[in-house]
Amino acid sequence: MNEALRIVLPIYLITFFGVAFAWRSYLVWKRTGINPYVVGRTGKPIDFIENLYPVPTVLLLAATIVFVFVPRIYEYLVPIPWLDLSSVKVLGLFFMGFGLIWTAVAQMQMGASWRIGIDLANKTELVERGLFGLSRNPIFLGMRFALFGFFLAMPNAITLCSIVLLDVLMQIQVRLEEEFPTNAHCEEYVAFCGRVRRWI
Repeated sequence: MNEALRIVLPIYLITFFGVAFAWRSYLVWKRTGINPYVVGRTGKPIDFIENLYPVPTVLLLAATIVFVFVPRIYEYLVPIPWLDLSSVKVLGLFFMGFGLIWTAVAQMQMGASWRIGIDLANKTELVERGLFGLSRNPIFLGMRFALFGFFLAMPNAITLCSIVLLDVLMQIQVRLEEEFPTNAHCEEYVAFCGRVRRWI
């Protein structure tokens, strides 16, 4: 199973980052002429949270590189033996695939409103259709599914710390972000919050 994962995991990471960030951002820029990457431009605490994401992300990538290319030192990442089962890894792959598809669909449904960060310069449409009718934050929810699956596929102390930190950052970010659509869409967003839960 681990030999298969050494092929699957790097392909998955490249695919996930390509689909979830690069491709969708390119499409929005191509269709609107607006750069959707607007991290760190609000002058508010959310900028600090957004700028912390690279830390656990780099740890996750480093753990993957060790697992794939330097397996002889993988023990230094403190594997979790009771989760090191083929059935658990298969479950992890399922969550990874589900999370990728869910994220991609949510981004597609978001259309030209897709942003990485808070865009104060360009007003975006409040999206309520599709997965946004089930969750106010379906893209982050898809990422949470994917991260949980990634941990199950490669359970060790580094991946555990990384996904816990990423989840904490997402929990804080979605709460801080709610100020902006509340100001931009007023009663419409308040009504949306009354109908749809923050996660699911």
